[in-house]
Amino acid sequence: MRVGVLGPRGSYSEMAASSRFPDAELVYYDDIEDIFDAVESHKADAGVVPLENSLEGSVALTLDLLLRRSLFICGEVVIPIRHSLLGRGDPDNIRIILSHPQALAQCRQYIRRRYPGVEVRTTGSTSHAARLAQEFPEMAAIANMEAARTYGLKVLDSDIQDSKNNVTRFVVLSRKMSMRTGDDRTSIVVYLEKDRPGALFSILREFAIRNINLTRIESRPSRRELGDYYFFIDLEGHIEDGAVRESLEAIEKAANMVRVLGSYPKDQVILK
Repeated sequence: MRVGVLGPRGSYSEMAASSRFPDAELVYYDDIEDIFDAVESHKADAGVVPLENSLEGSVALTLDLLLRRSLFICGEVVIPIRHSLLGRGDPDNIRIILSHPQALAQCRQYIRRRYPGVEVRTTGSTSHAARLAQEFPEMAAIANMEAARTYGLKVLDSDIQDSKNNVTRFVVLSRKMSMRTGDDRTSIVVYLEKDRPGALFSILREFAIRNINLTRIESRPSRRELGDYYFFIDLEGHIEDGAVRESLEAIEKAANMVRVLGSYPKDQVILK
C-alpha cells in the first residue's frame, strides 16, 4: 500500500501515517495539494493530511481541497504535537528560525520571549525546515525530535509550543467511502446561497431533534462575495445510520448544496 504524506522525512504527517499504516510504503510530497493529486491519479492508495490543530484551528488549504476535489475522508488520526528547536549551532547565536506556518504560530510566544527580533521564515513542512537548518549554524528549525535524528541536528530546546495540550487531527484521504463501524464520525459541507434569518438554525435543528451530536462547525468564505460562506460540519454517526440519513435528507431541502465528505471511524486514542 502506498500512502502519500507531507515530506520530506521526519514530518508530523509521516508520524500520523506510520501510526495508522505501519506496513505501508510512504510517498513524500512537498504540498498538501500534491497529496490530493496523488490519490486522485492512483499514484497513492491513500493520503494523510492535517485538518485541524487544537491551538491554531483548521488548515484552510485542506478544507478548500476537500470541497473542490472528489476524494473522501476515510479515517482520522489524532497525535500530540511536541515542538523542539533544532539546529547545528549555539542556541544563543540563532539568527533565523524556520518552520511551517502552523508550527510557527503554535510557538509564537516562545519565539517572542526567547528570540525577539530574529528573522522568521516559513517552509512547506516542519521536516523541510529541519533539512534546511543543516546548512548554517545560525539557522534553527521548529520540528519534532525525529527530524533531529533524521537530519543530524541538535535539540536546542524542547517542548516549546505555547500550550502543552497541543494536538493535531489528521485525516486519511481515499477514493471511496469507509464502511460503518458503529463508532463513526461524518463530515459534511453545506452551502446556503442566500442568507436569511434562521437559515443556519434550520440546518442545525435537524440534527438536534434527532439527538445527533455535532463535534465541529466552521465557516469558510465561498469566494463569491463578502459574507457568503460554506459551513463545514462534523457529527457523530455514519451516513448509514438512520438518524443521520434522515437529517441529511431534511437539510437537503433547506440548503442549496449538501455534500458528504466522508463517514469514517473515530480516533479516540491520543498517541504517546
